Amino acid sequence: MASPVRVAVIGSGPAGIYAAEALVKQADGDVRVDVFDRLPTPYGLVRYGVAPDHTSIKSIAGYLQRVLENPAVRFFGCVELGRDITRADLLGCYDAVVYATGAMVDRRLRIPGEDLPGSVAATDFVNWYCGHPDAADHEFDLSVEEVAVVGVGNVAVDVVRILAKTSDELRSTDVPEHVIEALSRSRVRRVHMIGRRGPAQAKFTTKEARELGELANAGVHVDPADMDLDPASAELAESDRKVRGNVKVLNAWTAEPPERPRRIDVRFWRAPVEILGTDRVEGLKLERTRLDENGRVTGTGEHETLPVGMVLRSVGYKSVPLDGVPFDERSYVVPNDGGRILGPDGARVPREYVTGWIKRGPTGVVGTNKSDAAETVRNLLADLPADRVPPEHTVEELLESRGLPVVTYADWLNLDAAEVALARSLDRGDRVKLGRWEAMTSACRNKPPAG
Repeated sequence: MASPVRVAVIGSGPAGIYAAEALVKQADGDVRVDVFDRLPTPYGLVRYGVAPDHTSIKSIAGYLQRVLENPAVRFFGCVELGRDITRADLLGCYDAVVYATGAMVDRRLRIPGEDLPGSVAATDFVNWYCGHPDAADHEFDLSVEEVAVVGVGNVAVDVVRILAKTSDELRSTDVPEHVIEALSRSRVRRVHMIGRRGPAQAKFTTKEARELGELANAGVHVDPADMDLDPASAELAESDRKVRGNVKVLNAWTAEPPERPRRIDVRFWRAPVEILGTDRVEGLKLERTRLDENGRVTGTGEHETLPVGMVLRSVGYKSVPLDGVPFDERSYVVPNDGGRILGPDGARVPREYVTGWIKRGPTGVVGTNKSDAAETVRNLLADLPADRVPPEHTVEELLESRGLPVVTYADWLNLDAAEVALARSLDRGDRVKLGRWEAMTSACRNKPPAG
């Protein structure tokens, strides 16, 4: 009787778990899938990237949970590729390996002053309010009155919305208690969202934009002059439903907003050129922009300075190289053909595959990863040799020999129960995240509270 096909999936976000699901569904015969993550928690960006007040999107965790509960799938938390287990280890224990490590490093602005205290990546701020253990001790100076968020994508809108809301408005979400306490002391009164291009080129969805206008604690304003569309932008607004929806929402904000505790200014056609300050951020210098005849952004020589005390950059994500795995330093993805990893010579690398953002770049929505993973898995299964020889070692033997304190799926359920119990004790919604490593790993080792 043939031994089961054994596949390792590195990363337990949507891309990795969808790959596990596809392997179970597509495999013709017995298959065993082990999903690894360096964190003690699964679900990746669903847990640590989706805004805490977007509960409908976060509910996809229920679907991902059912995949992890399949008897053919196992979860190995607190196992980091390159630190605890190597690429060679994986290839010695599995028939194939799928890397699904995402793209969570921010892109930089590459302007003077970017490294001043108070100039931070939006990803760090998102990780902090989403309870990522790496960000638990990060500090953000919320004593400043004005903040600039550079970028006009959905993540930028999320960051602006969290800054504009009161801590009481977030108490029903899963935001960690220490974050709620910090937000309750916020003195931020004005948030500027900066876009290098115009309203027709904004990357946020109409639904996300509309939510800004529904905030009870903040008024939103767009300079009417920024809404004058050039012919190409006007044509885009006519032909593209999303663009048309965005322009309609933005046009509704050109009147002066009602007096509220906080104010959001959405500023288009402005490019950051320098972050000002000596010991910390004291201002952001912007240059007015326009599109040239080729549709590229160019400066006009007209400048203005915003008196902000913090700058959050939200201009995109990029993946990072994995030890020993081919990587394209220009596009920040692993070179691949339908998920099959390609070496520097363009030839396929046997038994190694990618899916998700490290495969295609940070594009699409959560559901995009499902079809993406299905393609990778189809190719992986097609590549399995008919005379396949079972791996010599098991990962259990390897991990045990190194004394690694692996978090199992049952351990994660202990942590899950502890967060639900914490929310109940604080009278705060369905769950409150434990955001520190020690608290999380301690909860994993204990039985869930009774009752």
